[in-house]
Amino acid sequence: MPRSLGVGGAMALAASSTAATSSIGIGLGLMAGVVGLHLPAIMLLAFLPVLAIAGGYGRLNRVAPDAGSSYRWVGAALNPWLGFLTGWVNILGTVVFMAYTTTVTGSAVIQLLAAATVHRVAGLSLSPDSTLQCTCIGMVVLIASALVAVRGLDLAARLQKYLLVFEYAVLLGFCGYGLFAGTQPFSLDWFDPFGIPSFHALAQGMVLAVFCYWGFESVFSVGEEVHDPRDASRGGFIALTVMMLLFVLAGAAFQRVLPVDELVGNGAQGLTYFGNRLAHQPLAALPLIALTFSAAASLQASVVPTARGMFAMGRDGTLGPVWTRLHPRHQTPAAGTLLITAVAIGLALLSLVIPTVSSLISAAVNAIGIVVALYYALTAVAAAVRFRHLLRTSPVESLRVVVAPLLGAVTLLAVGGYLAWSFYASADHFELNADNGWFELLVPVLMVGSGLLAAAWARWHRRSPYFTGGIEPVAEAPVGTA
Repeated sequence: MPRSLGVGGAMALAASSTAATSSIGIGLGLMAGVVGLHLPAIMLLAFLPVLAIAGGYGRLNRVAPDAGSSYRWVGAALNPWLGFLTGWVNILGTVVFMAYTTTVTGSAVIQLLAAATVHRVAGLSLSPDSTLQCTCIGMVVLIASALVAVRGLDLAARLQKYLLVFEYAVLLGFCGYGLFAGTQPFSLDWFDPFGIPSFHALAQGMVLAVFCYWGFESVFSVGEEVHDPRDASRGGFIALTVMMLLFVLAGAAFQRVLPVDELVGNGAQGLTYFGNRLAHQPLAALPLIALTFSAAASLQASVVPTARGMFAMGRDGTLGPVWTRLHPRHQTPAAGTLLITAVAIGLALLSLVIPTVSSLISAAVNAIGIVVALYYALTAVAAAVRFRHLLRTSPVESLRVVVAPLLGAVTLLAVGGYLAWSFYASADHFELNADNGWFELLVPVLMVGSGLLAAAWARWHRRSPYFTGGIEPVAEAPVGTA
């Protein structure tokens, strides 16, 4: 695959994958229902372990850039089974994200039509909380995003840059205005993590907030396609820091404008409601347009790293050769991109059993948050093992790439494990309901369980050399240059 990205394109890919506008628009209300008026506190608190783990990601990428990223790094440093599991749950988590973001995108389009006074199409009444209607519209956007990704990474990155400029301008404008024009009293308690109601609320809030930051690492899956591996690291760190600032600003602004019951009650339409409280039409539609752009961009930014992760797994023989087929002209993993899109569409159709968009978001975010905590932690441990020699040779550097990632891993494993246990203990039977603890726990359990089965198939049926140490690094730079 050609090296076509610089630091700007890398940052655009990482920022689009994180999808700040979508996370703010649909996630703040969900988090407020858990932590109350402590949105800025939970976003700052969750940023610390993610930033610590990002140090491990960056160093690994600078030493061994690879389309498989954590799948290859964990497999080499810890164990091939854990490496395969890391890649597998990352891919499945992203596919689940694409499935529900397809619905979110459709919901944003319907809200945008409503703002333009279009409430019926062909005699059908449109509802932004109808999973069926939103999914059907979102699938069209997903297919279009996949076709752009097949055309080339440079085109996708350029498109995302323009979308990001618009999104951030709207977010900064509305949130900055809301921070000063809001009628709810400002309080420094919003930034106090010790004011969060309970440890359970803290754990669930942390997982939800980590989910909001999730995606910055997608830039490392294109490590083989950037001009300099350090550009991917710089792009990831810049995007992650910008995300944190936007989340804290938006959390404070939303709480200045909306009472907590209104923030919680509007769920997936939170950004639309926020915009309508601050401005009249047509200006009030700008946050909604930004949300639509963000959701569409995040779909495209999700297709890109997922297809490349499966390209790396196919290249290693842990998955079939179909994932390694490149477009004859654009030299992108076209077959994998289209297959992943088809799987996401299939999963989106299965999600129709959950009747409302808000319930679908709640179930998906909790499930993905747990598996994200797991594979972030495994990658952090891999970095600590890979660079443990720095504890002797460079104690200061070891704080960034050994000690900090380990502390971040322990934190995420603790909150993710506690949340998984609380889901198990919260119910005594299974229901196909987003509020049922066993149902919420089923998704991450299926992800991990299917990963172990797929690893066994790759090890003993495909006889992949990945499991026997027969895979050579795609690129390796001397540690001293990292």
